[in-house]
Amino acid sequence: MTTRYRWIESPVGKLWIAWSKDGLVSLGFEDQPKGAQVADDWVYDAKLSCPAIDQLREYFAGERQVFDLPLAPEGTAFQKRVWTELAKIPFGETTTYGELAKRIGKPTASRAVGAANGQNRIAIVLPCHRVVGASGKLTGFAGGLDKKEKLLRFEQDQQWLPL
Repeated sequence: MTTRYRWIESPVGKLWIAWSKDGLVSLGFEDQPKGAQVADDWVYDAKLSCPAIDQLREYFAGERQVFDLPLAPEGTAFQKRVWTELAKIPFGETTTYGELAKRIGKPTASRAVGAANGQNRIAIVLPCHRVVGASGKLTGFAGGLDKKEKLLRFEQDQQWLPL
């Protein structure tokens, strides 16, 4: 399976979008210090056109709140369960790692849910930015807490503020 990727500009910085015949493989931030990275076996394609690019542009323009894309993330069965629950967190709302653990039927697994969240390879579309600590404090985000805060503010206020 060939995965092609390209870079796009966004209000939260430069993003890569990786796409295969099965759908969206990965979406991440150019300068993210941890989590998903551009894979060596992906093929760069500056002209890549795919539904993910269109839907991200609509999201950043305030015209889309729900993504409707085929997803092709690689991960364990547990990670995929967590990521499926991430997709159910409504636009403009947040939840906690503990609540996500309860939703997947593992109420004592909040740390494991946090680790799975940290391995999410499809930022924004699988909205790990909508998960906060038990106290409501912003915690871990591969793209950086500044971007997490900016995404949450945008979703709550429907306007972009400078980083």
